[in-house]
Amino acid sequence: MKLRILVVDDEPQIRKQLKIGLGGYSYDVVTAADGQDALTQTAQQSPDVIILDISLNSEPDGIEVCRRLREWSKIPIIMLSVHDEEKTKVAALHAGADDYLTKPFGMEELQARILAILRRVVSEPSFNPKAEIVVDALRIDLVNRAVYVDNEEIHLTPKEYDLLRLLATHPGKVLTHRAILNAVWGPEYGEMDHYVRVFVNQLRKKLRENPARNIRYILNEPGVGYRFVHAK
Repeated sequence: MKLRILVVDDEPQIRKQLKIGLGGYSYDVVTAADGQDALTQTAQQSPDVIILDISLNSEPDGIEVCRRLREWSKIPIIMLSVHDEEKTKVAALHAGADDYLTKPFGMEELQARILAILRRVVSEPSFNPKAEIVVDALRIDLVNRAVYVDNEEIHLTPKEYDLLRLLATHPGKVLTHRAILNAVWGPEYGEMDHYVRVFVNQLRKKLRENPARNIRYILNEPGVGYRFVHAK
C-alpha cells in the first residue's frame, strides 16, 4: 500500500510534473484540477497528504478549499503559491495549512517537507502522555525507553520499542499498516505489511499476552492495522 498524495492545481503542466516527480518517490499520486474536485477526491481517495495550489482560478479557491477541508479532515496540507509575501503565507496557515511552499521549488525540497509532515502527524502522540504508560502488568517508561512486565524489565530491539511506543501513545486509535510502516521503518517500506505482522507477534510474546486470561495489549483490526488498548 503506497502513501497516497492528492495534487490540486489548475495548471495541467504542473499536475503532470508533480505526478511524475512524486511518482518517482513511489507515491500513489492522484490529481484534481479545481477546488470542488479536490473536495470530492479527498472524500473518495483518502489521501495521506494534499498538495494544494493557493490560487485556483475557479471557486472555491485554494484558501477556501483548505478551510472547508478543515471542517471535517485533518489530512496534512501543503499549500503552493507563486507569491512569497508574508500575508499570503499567513492566510494559508490561518486557513489550516500545515506547510507552505513557494513556486518554483525542487522535488527534493517537496519530498523533504512531505516526509517531515508525515513523521509529525503519525509519530506525535494523539494526547499528552505522562512519563509512563501503565496498562495492567505492562509499564512503559517513555523517558528511559524501558519496558517492564510484572516489574521485570524486558529487552526490546529499537524497532520493537518504536512500534510499541507508537501504538501505546495512540490508545484506542486504529493505525493502518502503511501508517505504522511509514512511522517506524520509513516510506520505502510502504508495501511490506508482513514487517508489521512479524514485529507485532514478537511484541505480543515479549509482553506475555495471554488471551485466555484476558491479558491483551495490541488488538488486531483485520485488513486494516492495529490499535493499543485503553488503560482500565
